Amino acid sequence: MKKSKIIKRLSERILPHRMCRVFMDYDGGYYLHYFPIKVNEKFFLGAIEDDFQLDGFRICPINRVKKVEPRDSKCLDININEGVVDKLYTPNVSISGWRPIFRSLKGMNRYVMVDTENSLYVGVIEAVKKHSVILRHFDADGIWQEHPVKIRFKDIQSVTFGSRYVDVFSKYIPKI
Repeated sequence: MKKSKIIKRLSERILPHRMCRVFMDYDGGYYLHYFPIKVNEKFFLGAIEDDFQLDGFRICPINRVKKVEPRDSKCLDININEGVVDKLYTPNVSISGWRPIFRSLKGMNRYVMVDTENSLYVGVIEAVKKHSVILRHFDADGIWQEHPVKIRFKDIQSVTFGSRYVDVFSKYIPKI
């Protein structure tokens, strides 16, 4: 699907809030349901919909989006009737570039999940550099790693915040 069509489809679904399936180039045909919140030429910010619940927000580079399909079905009706759509809001996150994205998230003091080609990191943003983010992260056992990881912007597939996994897990690990 052409980039212009992807941006158009996402933009049309922002208001009124409407769901869509978003296929990424790295997921091999798998898709997630989103309520698009913000979109521009570089990035897409969506609220993740999972079984009639919101499950945080994800920011993805537009050039990684393979296809967008409208999801106007009974599921949308259920999300409306269950009040899911009424819970949508626009987080105060700039999507003009990776640096502004991570600066915004750092300012929100949120735990984040950063997905790269080879790894998945969950933790807190320590610093935002010109071409990378420094993340203090913990492993699957909730153990803080001794050294923060430097993640190059060009390696990032997505960044998630406010998800149940990240928010619940982070409540049960020791403070840094």
